Amino acid sequence: MDYEEKIIHAIHTALPAVISIAASKDIKTVQAEIEKMGMDPKQFADKLINESEDGKVTISSGSAFIVDPSGIILTNKHVVQEKDATYRAVIEGEQHEMEIIAQDPLADIAIIKLKNPPKNLVAIPLGISKKIILGQSVITIGNALGEFQNTVSVGIVSGLSRILSAMTDMDGHSERLRGLIQTDAAINPGNSGGPMINLAGEVIGIN
Repeated sequence: MDYEEKIIHAIHTALPAVISIAASKDIKTVQAEIEKMGMDPKQFADKLINESEDGKVTISSGSAFIVDPSGIILTNKHVVQEKDATYRAVIEGEQHEMEIIAQDPLADIAIIKLKNPPKNLVAIPLGISKKIILGQSVITIGNALGEFQNTVSVGIVSGLSRILSAMTDMDGHSERLRGLIQTDAAINPGNSGGPMINLAGEVIGIN
């Protein structure tokens, strides 16, 4: 296959395993957080009520990907870091209960297990990140802004073993992340937690 055919094949192989993670909170909790930020919760009251379901409102959405048909999923730690939020895995438009079974703050990785995984889940094979080289072509996949599913970007590996300080909450707390892969492929809000794959369709990083 030529270069373009490899990209298209890798994308179509990986897409069925890319999912969303939706976070929701009680309306009262969201109103308190709005007030804490110095805004009037009454301005958002109608919007919160209209968008709520069972007293909860969706506050954010990130990406994730299935790595084992038994329901094992990988995403970023910061996608599922809020302790007072309820998280659901969204697969083909349906929400599924999940549990966070492990987190690595230094690499910003979380491992998730679906409580009742649907049948015939498609998983992405894992590659070996130690074999990545500068200039290598990579593809990033995610759900941009939490609503544009299957957003794809193509680029190269432009740096390895990067260190970065990232803010983790609105109170200004931060974490020091290590061993990061730098790429010029566009990564938009909501793409966090999606896979970075090589031309063989193997995951070699997490957005």
